[in-house]
Amino acid sequence: MSTSRVLVLGAIAGMTIILGLPVGRLRNPAPRFRALLNAVAIGILVFLLFDVLAHANEPVETALSDAGDGVGTWWRFTGLAAVFAAGFAIGLVGLVYFDRHVNATSPPNVRRRSLSNWTPAKRLSLLIAAGIGLHNFSEGLAIGQSAAKGDISLALLLIIGFGLHNATEGFGIIAPLTAEAELPSWGFLAAMGLLGGGPTFVGTVVGRSFVNDTVFLAFLALAAGSILYVIIQLLKVASRQTNSELTMWGIFVGVAAGFATDYILVAAGV
Repeated sequence: MSTSRVLVLGAIAGMTIILGLPVGRLRNPAPRFRALLNAVAIGILVFLLFDVLAHANEPVETALSDAGDGVGTWWRFTGLAAVFAAGFAIGLVGLVYFDRHVNATSPPNVRRRSLSNWTPAKRLSLLIAAGIGLHNFSEGLAIGQSAAKGDISLALLLIIGFGLHNATEGFGIIAPLTAEAELPSWGFLAAMGLLGGGPTFVGTVVGRSFVNDTVFLAFLALAAGSILYVIIQLLKVASRQTNSELTMWGIFVGVAAGFATDYILVAAGV
């Protein structure tokens, strides 16, 4: 398969995220629907956090095992563990500082930053899209690296699996927007879709060019930290909901949807 075809399919795998975004344009959705959508978003992100941490920890554990068996070095393990810890910390704590910076009050004679004029819901959607984007970049790396190694069948399976998987992530991005009085513009939804799904294409380009396990680990760790931050913010929203049963069912549905799409890859032998 040609490089151009791999890149096009990688882009399609990422941009299936836009399938869920039009739900954000629903006018005056019922409170129960908003609560359910928020809970489903939490469930999807909980699965993503589990999935990302499992993949990020794998090379670190392998390096530790190799060092203990004498076939690897302790420096290799230490370096990977440091990258894992640093990436996770930057993704988690970095968003705290970013959010604080955006919310900081500007002096009267200074024009306010554009993001500070956004509603909290729009800023949370931005953070969700960014966290998902970091995760999808690592997925793109996997697609590109498989193609670079000549394993086209694996690359195609990854494209199909990630495409199905990303289709559920759009709901996570628009969940905070359903409580807004003003509907998000199509331009805003398109921008969030590009931020969340576009990195799959970028990762495919990078992965097709070279293979680097440390870069792969770094982006997984950044994604894990940012996704955990977003989950905490969505849980704060969920805590204000009165129907706890609906919230728990929504979280279950989100987690189940994540595992269901993942099982497609496992069943295919990926």
